[in-house]
Amino acid sequence: MIPHHPSTRSSTEPAAPAPAGTGHPFDHLTPQAVLDALDAVGIRGDGRLLQLNSYENRVFQVMLEDGGAVVAKFYRPGRWTDAQIAEEHAFAAELATAEVPVVAPLPLAGAAAGSTLAHATLDGQPFRLAVYPRRAGHGPELDQPDTLRWLGRFIGRLHVVGAQRPFVYRRRLDADTFGHQALARLLALDCIGPAQLPAWQAACQQALAMVDAAFAAAPSTPIRLHGDCHPGNILWRDEDPAGHGPHIVDLDDAVTGPAVQDLWMLLSGSREAMRGQLATVLQGYRQIRDFDAREIALIEPLRTLRMVHHSAWLAERWGDPAFPAAFPWFGTPNYWSQQTVQLREQIEAMAEPPLDLSLAG
Repeated sequence: MIPHHPSTRSSTEPAAPAPAGTGHPFDHLTPQAVLDALDAVGIRGDGRLLQLNSYENRVFQVMLEDGGAVVAKFYRPGRWTDAQIAEEHAFAAELATAEVPVVAPLPLAGAAAGSTLAHATLDGQPFRLAVYPRRAGHGPELDQPDTLRWLGRFIGRLHVVGAQRPFVYRRRLDADTFGHQALARLLALDCIGPAQLPAWQAACQQALAMVDAAFAAAPSTPIRLHGDCHPGNILWRDEDPAGHGPHIVDLDDAVTGPAVQDLWMLLSGSREAMRGQLATVLQGYRQIRDFDAREIALIEPLRTLRMVHHSAWLAERWGDPAFPAAFPWFGTPNYWSQQTVQLREQIEAMAEPPLDLSLAG
């Protein structure tokens, strides 16, 4: 059963409606509209645009009249408030000031003094946009122990900055926001077929009860995080005047939460393999910052929350034509049956003892 609902909503605020008689808001981002919006903030494109891989927002590589290039990001209308985006940008600026390699937004002409966030209205549709320097690189080689240690040090440096002050407006990564609220939104959207709903809902509720218990048993001190620190958001640069090694990109999902959230997505494979990988990452991390070992017990609960939240994210975005094209398998009976199996696997994984790093080879 493909999700069927008349509009998309986010967990942050109501989506801004498109003007009457139009399709999705992103339909207004024609090449000329993109160039006009950038020209208004002092970015002079030469007409060449390349849309980059991004589903949540719309992101373009823009070739400039002066021979350079930038990356322009048009935020999904209605997802974040100005205050939430300002916190994202301020966090990036703090990281850059602390010499943590980050691709941070550029100041824009025509906005408030020094502002990195601009507003544009394209054919009646309001957008927020930011512009970033273009950076080249590749993903980290996670099968190399030296790379894992380096990433541990790198994320430790990011977390030193993240722990200096709290977010005020951005989301908190916890069982309620990413689990129970996501479940409620999925049920409200009525996007799960009646034949699959009972088994999926029962597995989801049982899994979230275990997540609740895990967070209660392993309290942590939440800090500002990247939040979506998978290898695709880590740009490894072999030659860079600012330094060889990892650079962080895309703080769009920055949240408040446990430090281990920015570590566990570097792990893969068997339980034994992940134990060794985590031990290696923490060798680097602990050179920079203490790590509360109790948070290891949150790895599988955090993986569970990501699964539930991802399903809700897909369902809420189904009105965006990019999503049915990119995720044609979503919402089918087979999808929900697979999700049920995976949630049951997560229930088993959460029932096991946390990874014991003393056993790492």
